Amino acid sequence: MGYGLIAVNKNKISLVEMGVLHLSKHDDHAERLELIYRKMETLISIHKPVAVAIEAPFFGKNVQSMLKLGRAQGVAIAAAMKHGLRAVEYAPRKVKQSITGRGNASKEQVWEILQHTLKFQEDVKYMDATDAVGVALCHHYQSKVPVGAGASKKPSVKAKKSSSWAAFLNENPGRVKK
Repeated sequence: MGYGLIAVNKNKISLVEMGVLHLSKHDDHAERLELIYRKMETLISIHKPVAVAIEAPFFGKNVQSMLKLGRAQGVAIAAAMKHGLRAVEYAPRKVKQSITGRGNASKEQVWEILQHTLKFQEDVKYMDATDAVGVALCHHYQSKVPVGAGASKKPSVKAKKSSSWAAFLNENPGRVKK
């Protein structure tokens, strides 16, 4: 499982931390879930994020893998909720689209753009971690959270749909240029 944290200060985005939690050496699935929960707890306690974003599961052919992935995501979401944070999910295609401009981009293309954007030198061996950083950056791009907003503010990920241009203009007066 990869994780990644970014910081946004004014218009500067920087990498705070990224890494991979190696779970394959633990045979017991419950033990793996506990490790995920503890890692989330530690990351949240140390870095005090204002938002948590996770990659939505993609539907594969292996039902057991999907079940295990869903449990792992549930544990991560529970850890976030314990700290008053709402976890937002993004489909892998949405993350790739947000980072590279192409929803069918390769992991290597996403990694290269993240490396350039966030100016880090880590090797491609951290692919799970850079996937997580990509989700974090995607959330930043998709979010309406003002820079420097406190942890108590929930991100507004979905924009309101207006029934007409007049309604849109009334709901968004700051977007009108005169």
